[in-house]
Amino acid sequence: MSGCLRLCTAASCRSRGALALLETSTLPVKEVGCLGPCSEGPLAVMDGTLLSLQQAASEPLEPSLAAALARSRAISSEDSFLKLQRRLVLARCGVVDPGCINDALAQGAYQQLQAVLAADNPSAVIETVRRSGLRGRGGAGYPTGLKWATVAAMPGEHKVVVCNADEGDPGAFMDRTLMEGDPHTLLEGMAIAAFAVGAQQGYIYVRAEYPLAIERLRTAIAAAEVRGWLGKGIRGSRFNVAIELRVGAGAYVCGEETALIHSIEGRRGVPRPRPPYPAEHGVFGLPTLINNVETFGNIPALLRLGVEAYGAGTKVFSLTGHVRRSGVLEVPMGTPLRTIVETMGGGAPPGRSIKAVQTGGPSGGCVPASALDTPVDYDSLKALGTIMGSGGMVVLDDTTNMVDLAAFFIAFSREESCGKCIPCRSGTVQLEMLLRKLLERRGSAADLSQLESLCHTVADASLCGLGQSAPKPVLSTLRHFRSDYLELLRPAEVGR
Repeated sequence: MSGCLRLCTAASCRSRGALALLETSTLPVKEVGCLGPCSEGPLAVMDGTLLSLQQAASEPLEPSLAAALARSRAISSEDSFLKLQRRLVLARCGVVDPGCINDALAQGAYQQLQAVLAADNPSAVIETVRRSGLRGRGGAGYPTGLKWATVAAMPGEHKVVVCNADEGDPGAFMDRTLMEGDPHTLLEGMAIAAFAVGAQQGYIYVRAEYPLAIERLRTAIAAAEVRGWLGKGIRGSRFNVAIELRVGAGAYVCGEETALIHSIEGRRGVPRPRPPYPAEHGVFGLPTLINNVETFGNIPALLRLGVEAYGAGTKVFSLTGHVRRSGVLEVPMGTPLRTIVETMGGGAPPGRSIKAVQTGGPSGGCVPASALDTPVDYDSLKALGTIMGSGGMVVLDDTTNMVDLAAFFIAFSREESCGKCIPCRSGTVQLEMLLRKLLERRGSAADLSQLESLCHTVADASLCGLGQSAPKPVLSTLRHFRSDYLELLRPAEVGR
């Protein structure tokens, strides 16, 4: 084989031996980020062809990258997993070396920041974001342009931009993919946001469980400062912005923006009542803009394409669970769930059928197989009792007990509760106890009624989004899979 060889050395392919292959290579290799179909990894690209270097578990490890390439399997560009994507946020992921700013610049990094600085019109940037209809990709779906405009309108010379990279949902690794594979897209989006709202300081709050993302972000920040894309007088302009990393200890509650702010400030990461909202009183009391990784990652593509060509935008998902092909994919907003799960992911394993798709992590719910034609957008999923969330998508086949699944997520929320408010601190414990009672076939119809009532109490009375959304997996499974609960009632209770 000839030409440039790109080898994925992101976390997923590293777990499948990519680094061992790299160390044995006698060929010139370019390290890149995630190439998409992680279940086929390790992955490489040679002469434009995506190759799976995967081997059977029973086979001996290949002695070298050359040997692995010789037995590799090509994945066609016409494969539905690849063909049906629209890669805007992930356009350079798998193409550029994430540790080389020159490579990123050659592929268009920071061009939109340069154009924004040349135009010197912050309000025009905010108006473009507003007109695009871009909504926060972190879960809540708040209009991004409105949030930017609110922070920009706040008085004072000092403001802050924060990237919420505390990706903690089980089965979610979209933000990690961008940070590991193309950190300069995130930095450019943050710098543009800082210019638009008048901020001079930025923070990326990332969890310590992402060591590779942290390493590559630190390298990218240092390189951007040396090349004049971050720091003072950026590219000869009057614009100054510094971006720092803040590494969190892994508390799920720190994904909630007020808890995240406390953690950045060096305090215990617990939420506080709102108002005041971060736009008014955020990090160190300053007006603060908080968006997640993917939201900032959309900004360069949006400005490059313009509002009309950008259209409804895209959403990045991590597809996992009982599905033939898992990985990271980026699809047009509104793509039906069936297209993602069955056409792109290949559906359930042989001999099994899809029972549900869980979206939104512990804050989301389950979509039954009968509703797979639902388009993936904020309002359609909300109508089914779930959320799009940050983009975790877990496929569940017909072997799944939905009560057991609900108990798993409630146990997660119980463990991750900060304990500040009683409804979440005590309510999640009681919910888990009721679910375990049902799973042990000791539950009654009265227990089932109490479970549902308590879900609404916890959702209505909890202080922050963690507690308010914790009951959603229970409520959505009760709504769509009530028979799974009824089957667990004590024999004397069945039929009552």
